[in-house]
Amino acid sequence: MSDHDQHEPSIRVVIADDHGAIRTGLGLILAGAGDIEVVGEAADGDAAVRQARAYRPDVILMDIRMPGTDGIAATRAIVSERLAQVMVLTTFDLDEYVFGALRAGAAGFLLKSVEPAALIDAVRRVAAGDGILAPEVTRRILTEFTRARPAETVEEVPGLAELTEREREVLAALGRGLSNAQLAGELVISEATAKTHVSRVLAKLNLASRTQAAIVARSAGLVVP
Repeated sequence: MSDHDQHEPSIRVVIADDHGAIRTGLGLILAGAGDIEVVGEAADGDAAVRQARAYRPDVILMDIRMPGTDGIAATRAIVSERLAQVMVLTTFDLDEYVFGALRAGAAGFLLKSVEPAALIDAVRRVAAGDGILAPEVTRRILTEFTRARPAETVEEVPGLAELTEREREVLAALGRGLSNAQLAGELVISEATAKTHVSRVLAKLNLASRTQAAIVARSAGLVVP
């Protein structure tokens, strides 16, 4: 067994929350993982963007409601500059703030009440390129997104008609919430190839995250509710 996890943290994280006690608590949980290192903390959105630019972390845990620049605006800036993957942590399980964060390109969403083991797993998954949504709200979020607009045909979704048949399969799999490993297993391809397909799908559709791709897949009818 390698000592890598114990001595060389490979996942760099910045924690953005306006409550110091919450930042400390999250930091202690992540520090116990062995392969995760907290490289910075921020008490507001502006500081989160500065930390992202300075440290180029793999993942930023982002609170939504913060004084000054909120988590949604900060997420939009960080994603647009491709500085890090953003995972939103909030006490609100479903409201306009969550929708705003996902539209801004957040890679994942979890409630602050998440269990420590689930938080660590989520950070690892997001760092590996997999999106994650709290199980309690995944279906509700996707349902609300697709209800907010009429179902589109393949031709009506920009870029969708240009996808290859395999890329269409990948998009449908993202709509069902599959990770890269699950996608690779289902399509009988390597995980590296799965990642490549996902990247191409996001690029062709001009999307910032797997979660946005899942919404497109469902609104286009590629996934049966």
